[in-house]
Amino acid sequence: IKNLACQKLKNWSNIKTIGLYQLTLDIIMMIRVCKMFRQGLRGFREYQIIEPVYRRNPIFSFWDKKQGRITFDTMDFTADKGHFPPEAIQILQKQPSWREEHEIQMLCNILQALDSFRNYTVPLQMLLAKVMRFERFGRRRVIVRKGQRGSSFYFIYLGTVAMTEDEDGSSAFLDPHPTLLQKGSCFGEQGLQSASVRWATVVCMEETEFLVVDQEDFLANKLNEEIQKENQYRFELFRNMDLFQSWSDERLQLLVTLGKIEKFSYGQLITKDLVESSCVIFICKGSCEVLRLIDLGTSPYYYKWIWQHLELIDDKPLSAHLNEPDPMVRFKEFQIKSYPVQDFSSLKLQHLQEAGKQQGISFNGSTKTNQTRTPETSLPRTLGPKIKSRYSHSVQCSMLKTKFGELPTEAAVGAYMKIHRVEQGEIVGFHQAFLPENQRDTRPFILVSLGAELIQIRREKFLELIDDETRKKLTVMDVEYPSDEEICQRFLKENSWNIFRKDLVRLLVEPRRKPPLLPIQPQKKGIYNPKSLVLDLYGINKKIKPRYPIFMAPQKYLPPLRVVQAISAPRHKIQLLHQCQNVGVLL
Repeated sequence: IKNLACQKLKNWSNIKTIGLYQLTLDIIMMIRVCKMFRQGLRGFREYQIIEPVYRRNPIFSFWDKKQGRITFDTMDFTADKGHFPPEAIQILQKQPSWREEHEIQMLCNILQALDSFRNYTVPLQMLLAKVMRFERFGRRRVIVRKGQRGSSFYFIYLGTVAMTEDEDGSSAFLDPHPTLLQKGSCFGEQGLQSASVRWATVVCMEETEFLVVDQEDFLANKLNEEIQKENQYRFELFRNMDLFQSWSDERLQLLVTLGKIEKFSYGQLITKDLVESSCVIFICKGSCEVLRLIDLGTSPYYYKWIWQHLELIDDKPLSAHLNEPDPMVRFKEFQIKSYPVQDFSSLKLQHLQEAGKQQGISFNGSTKTNQTRTPETSLPRTLGPKIKSRYSHSVQCSMLKTKFGELPTEAAVGAYMKIHRVEQGEIVGFHQAFLPENQRDTRPFILVSLGAELIQIRREKFLELIDDETRKKLTVMDVEYPSDEEICQRFLKENSWNIFRKDLVRLLVEPRRKPPLLPIQPQKKGIYNPKSLVLDLYGINKKIKPRYPIFMAPQKYLPPLRVVQAISAPRHKIQLLHQCQNVGVLL
């Protein structure tokens, strides 16, 4: 045994001499070193190299009678994950005087994806594309610091930045609703036109790409004259509002420097929560809608409405509800419902008490006392509730406990409802702002554009400029929004009317005749399905999962809520009893 052990030790020493053991140690050391480098270089992501997207046929050409053969290189307009195209970055690395006209035109075409760039006139777009340069910064990088003089003007091409009041921008990562600027926005414009200092700090929330215009190039190409025209337009816009009729020109000019015009397309989200938003919004053109996401399961009216319709669900088809049961069965049910099972032992007790009065002895064996009888004690006592009809059917599905009772889990849905429309010249963002905090309406409201141009100004800065007269005007202009119960009732009434209208049209209008043979058409692949936004109460008992997607809306401090636009509920069919040429009687 000792000889075997010695032989094994010699073999292990030979392996060491061969170098396998040393090689393993070297690999472990290299892995540790690489891991340390990856952790240390995590904050320098802004220096990563963007590789162009591979294309099979990057260049194609076509013949034009006037210009001859025209070639188009798709690689000039491609980048990885929405980054700025590499070909455009090479153009921006040139001096402004070296850039050719076709290169400037190509930059303008690429920058049309930015909303703030499209707001400028075409001559100003050409001047901006001629002088701008490209920059890329990582997360937590401070771009503009509060209190310093501005020297550059920034367009955001990719990423998100936040505006804060502190100097290092750390509050943006702690604030639940920071003021964010995303792709298409711009900032630093006013600092180039005046000698004022920056009034806010701008910090990157993620890796962000900028197109920068420096102050020297800004003044050398007379860009300040074009921007001054836009400032004059905002000044005249504020001057025409009744709210600012009493303001002086100097104070109104300060208000102009606090905001800029932003364009929002139809259906674009402006803010998720007007109550917690830190901005005041002035509608310059177009209109917007104020929406409210209501949880229908929290309404007692919805709870009653759901169970009234679920009573029609049983083992029989829906047409069976139109046929009345046998008269004898109806009479028996009427007897059961009208005369519930009762305990008549109280009548015997009443007889014994009357006999005890004559003998002067109470029923308990004691002497006669002045006991008072109330109508409640003299009436017979009911043993239990009324017996249910044998036609009732309980819905078998998962239930959700609410403060009103049990509700089917699938019926706990929500809906976006329009509660107010904001027109041109109106202000949003001061809803009950001057009331005490315990009296304010803290429900979240959503603002959606219907095709509008607006100006957003920080609420704190605006409050510093207003006076008592302006405050009174804002109080009068405030709109009181309806309660969630009123919104829910309106939703259910509109839903009932829409269902009745569809049933009536289906009854009166003859269906379109289809040809006997239809060609087989491939189904279009899409995410949207009409059934996705409809709650079907017929399918509550079914265990088969739907094959269409379901849209969920996030809630603050609550789990996501399914969003619907309509509810398909069990109902009696419409029957046409008598129909003339113009008049019909419906049941």
